[in-house]
Parts: sequence; structure tokens; C-alpha cells
Amino acid sequence: MYTAAVFLPLIGSFIAGILTFAGGVANEKTKKKIDRGSQLATVGAMLLAAVAATFAFIDIVVHANTGNVELFTWVSSGTLEFSWALRGDTLALVMLLMVTWISSMIHIYSIGYMSHDKSIPRFMAYLSLFTFFMLMLVTSNNLVQLFFGWEGVGLASYLLIGFWYEKQSACAAAIKAFVVNRVGDFGFVLGIFATFVLFDSISFDTIFGLAEDKSQATMSVFGGDFHALTVICLMLFVGAMGKSAQLGLHTWLPDAMEGPTPVSALIHAATMVTAGVFMVARLSPLFEYSDTALTVVTVVGGSTAIFAATVGCVQNDIKRVIAYSTCSQLGYMFFALGVSAYSAGVFHLVTHAFFKALLFLGAGSVIHAMSDEQDMRNMGGLWRLIPVTYVLMWIGSLALAGVWPFSGFYSKDTILESAWGAGTEVGYYAFWMGIGAAFLTAFYSWRLLIMTFHGESRADEVTLAHVHESPKVMILPLIFLAMGALFVGFLTFDFFVGQHTKSFWGNSLLILDSHPALENAHQSPLWVILLPSVAGVSGITLAYLMYMLAPDLPAALASGFQRTYRFLLNKWYFDELYDRIFVRPCFLLGHGFWKSGDGALIDGVGPDGVASAVRDIARRASALQSGFLYHYAFAMLLGVAALITWFLVARG
Repeated sequence: MYTAAVFLPLIGSFIAGILTFAGGVANEKTKKKIDRGSQLATVGAMLLAAVAATFAFIDIVVHANTGNVELFTWVSSGTLEFSWALRGDTLALVMLLMVTWISSMIHIYSIGYMSHDKSIPRFMAYLSLFTFFMLMLVTSNNLVQLFFGWEGVGLASYLLIGFWYEKQSACAAAIKAFVVNRVGDFGFVLGIFATFVLFDSISFDTIFGLAEDKSQATMSVFGGDFHALTVICLMLFVGAMGKSAQLGLHTWLPDAMEGPTPVSALIHAATMVTAGVFMVARLSPLFEYSDTALTVVTVVGGSTAIFAATVGCVQNDIKRVIAYSTCSQLGYMFFALGVSAYSAGVFHLVTHAFFKALLFLGAGSVIHAMSDEQDMRNMGGLWRLIPVTYVLMWIGSLALAGVWPFSGFYSKDTILESAWGAGTEVGYYAFWMGIGAAFLTAFYSWRLLIMTFHGESRADEVTLAHVHESPKVMILPLIFLAMGALFVGFLTFDFFVGQHTKSFWGNSLLILDSHPALENAHQSPLWVILLPSVAGVSGITLAYLMYMLAPDLPAALASGFQRTYRFLLNKWYFDELYDRIFVRPCFLLGHGFWKSGDGALIDGVGPDGVASAVRDIARRASALQSGFLYHYAFAMLLGVAALITWFLVARG
């Protein structure tokens, strides 16, 4: 069952890929059959994978059967030896279960959302391929296998974000995502190399078994000796920052909205952006022995949470608001990991996957109803026209805002209480950044709801006349995700972070006794427990005040605080800063190498120079071919004279 759950999406992707080539030469009637066949193959494979994952979870986690599955020896070279194997512990099975079910819902939703697209088999193939690589990542049993899945989701994200490659903006967004992630992946690769240098292995069992013995080891870097595990963890975390869009390497995330909405849901909810969170949780036996690395993770996570929340408050594209919300929520997950509340971070990863997929697909339902309109300033008054989508978006927003009894309440509050319970300066910093982000999250969530569904309609009459509720094939997956947003937090709380935590997670997560943040979270002061809810209600109230009761107030504030507004609207000018520091110099350098190096030196001296010299010699030689008989006779006489002269000189 375990192996089937991992490889079924690959089989579905392979079938859809074959149908993609067949569809390119088919007539219209045959093409429709091919489109339906690719949908049935990929959706069927994903649903079977989800069912298999459920049985595997019950067998391995619930019944405590041995879960590791070794497929074959992958590399055996000297001391470097590891197998291609599936790791069967609780962390892997939780991720497997979450990814397969949410991806299945997104596959089903895509049948309706992409029904008019001309490249349906290609889209479904990419979607399933993306899922397979994520499953390889979360079930990996060594760092190289994890890196295979890591790079695979990067490749698949490039293909999906740039799926509509006819659009220049989609191509640019795909390249941006790919390049920014390569920056993070460079750090990840260095971390893998350093791990092998220290442990002489990249297999998790070996590394984790030796972590305590190597906890005081040092490593020479740039001529100095540093704590080895700190060096390794920081380099690996750079990879996590890129993949999970943490502050500094986050710029690709909002641009990824250029892909179809199901892509946004899959990337932002269940797969790619959560890979960094998973990786840090998986490597908790290493991070636990480096307080410096944990401090960096906490500060970066807390800073990302507040940064993305501020930017989300002023975005007007409905998908970009939700994208920055994802970035902010990832910050929560990371500072939970940073204070050693790993299970709380993974808990929020799982609950967030349900309500964020719900919000993205709900936004897709709105866009579908509005004939591809994404600007909330051109919406309004939609709740009467698409009431089911409206209710489902409310459920997702309540979960995101952390309102009781929705799933986000249980996971987000546990993270904030853990940050306080850490009792460290960085823990307090993360707590207050998280409280600020909770207030802003509730504010921009209700700003989205009010601008989209309430007030007078701002859409043109033609668009408004075509507004309609999405078909059942799109609504039913939303209802499934809404059930997750409602009940997953409550049902799994005791296992993820409550009284059954240790027995549930077993050896898949390591927390040292010196890091009691999660234990202390359950004894938090009353004001710490209540403050996130107060912040959420305050944010909702402010959104109602500004966008329902005093709708002229936002424009007045934007005009009165124009610099602040533009600062937030331009995303703290990170893109402009990177453009000036990195992009323009790289283009200038590339242009210089192209013109001076490649053009003038290499081509000029090399092939172009040789060709030019041959042409010049040929031109001069061709001048001798005049066509006049007396010229040729004169040349012959010169030749005879030269031969006689040579003969006389040689005889003399």
C-alpha cells in the first residue's frame, strides 16, 4: 500500500503525458476523448493513492507495524552507500496522507476549472508529476533522495507556473521561481556535502544516530573553526528559505499566481512551499543541537510572518492576497520549529493545507464566475449570485483567522503559546510578531470577503450578466476541504500537540529536555491564551469599519499615508532592490561578456576571424582570375623565369 501510494501519481502522469502527444494530432472529437481520458487516469490514480495512503497510515502508525520499504540500492561507491527507500514513520505518513488527499481534491477541481483549456492532458500530467515528486520528498530516507524530490517539485513548479507559456508574464514568473529557488538550493547542496563530511553518510538513520556524538564537533569554514552542526543546519535552512519563501527568498511566491488557480492551490497549500518546513522537522535531531540555527529559524519565521501580513493588507488581486497569506503562515510554522515545537509547526502545516487550499480554490471559483477577473476592485455584491462559494470562503477565512472552533484556532494558538513558552528573547520576538500577524491576517481576510462579496457590484454589466455558481465538480472538492478546515484541528489536536503527542510522533521528531516550549505552552497565562483571539476579532472589526461602515476611509488613509501605502503596495521594494543589486549588474555583465568576450574575442579571433581571413585571401586570389589570355601567358612566363632562376642558383 505504501509503495502504491507513492508511485500511482507517477503512473497517472505518464499516461496523461502519452495522451498529450496523441492529442496534438487528433481531430476535435478524438481530442475531447483524450482530454477525458487524461482526467480519468490522473484523478483515478490520485484517488487510489489517497486510499492507499490511508491504509498505509493505519497499518504503520495506528497498528505500529514496520514501515520502511527498501526498493533497491541506489549508490554504492566507497563509503558512500545508500538505498532508494521509503521511510515509514509518523512524520512521513502524515505528510503522505495530507498530500494525496488534498492533491486528489485539486485534481478533481481541475476537471471543471480547466474544462475550456486547449492543453488539458499536459496540465493533468504536470499536476500528477508535481504530486509524485512531493511524495518522493516526504518519504525519503536519505538526503540525496530528499534532494531528488526537492528538485523535482522545483522543476514541476516551473512547468506549472509557466503553463500558459503564451503569456510573457507567466514565462517570467516561472523563470523567477526557478532562479530564486536555485539560490536556496545552492545552500542546500552545500549542507548535504557538509553532512557527508561530518557523518560519512547521508542516510537519516546513520546521521540521527551519530548526531549527539557529533554535537560538539567543529568544521573548518573559510579558514576558521565553527560548530559543525550549526554550519550544516544554517546551510540546509537556506534551502528551506528558498523553497518555503521566507523573507529574503520570498519574491517568487506572489508571482507564481500567473499559473492556473489549481496550481496555486497545490503549490501553496500542500506541496512545494511546505517542503522547507518538512525538511527542518525531519532534521530535528540535527537542529536540536544547534541553538544558533534554531535562533535564526525563529527570527526569520517571525519576521516573515509580519512582513507578508503587512503586504497582504494592500493587495488588490484576490490570489495575491492569499499568496501573501501563505507566506505569512509559513513564517508561523518556521518560528514554531525554531522554538523546538516541531509537532506544532507540522500541525499548522496540515491544518493550513486544508483551509488554504479551500481559499485558493474558492478564489478560483470566484474568478471562474467573474470570467477570469481577479481584481477585487472590480467585484462586490457577489454573495447573492454565488452563495455556495461565499459560504465556503467564509469557512476558509474563519480558519485562517484562527477563530474557534475552526482548525486554524488550534494550530495557530498552539504555535503562539509555544513561542511564549520558550521563555527566550527570540521566542518573545516571534510571539509578538505572530500576534501582530494574527491581527493583520484577520483584517486582510475580511477585507477580501467584503470587497469581493459585499457592497455594490463594481463589475461591468457584461461580466455581471455571466456570473454563475461553479459546477459540482468544482464545488464538491471545496466542501471536502471545508470539512477539513472545520474539524481536522479539533480531531487531531491531542495527537499532534496534546496528551498523546509523544506516543504519536515516536522517534520521527526529536525534542531535547532543554527545549520545553511545547510543554510550557499548555501552562500559558490566560492573557497569552486569549490574546490571539482578541487580535483576530479586532482585525475583523477594523475591516468591517473600513470597508463596510466607512468605505471612504481606506482611500483617505492611503492618501494621507502615501509613502507607507506605496511601501506596502510595492512589497517593501524587495523586487526593486534585487533588480538594482543583482539583476541589472548581471545583465550588464552578461552583455559585456557577450559583446566583448564572446563576440569580439572568441568569435572575432576564432571562427569569425578565420572565416574573414579565408574570405580576404580568396578575394585577393580571385583577382588573379581576370579572364584575359595575355595575363595568363605573362604569369606562365614569370613561372618559367622563376624555375630557370631557381635551377641556375641551385646548380651554382
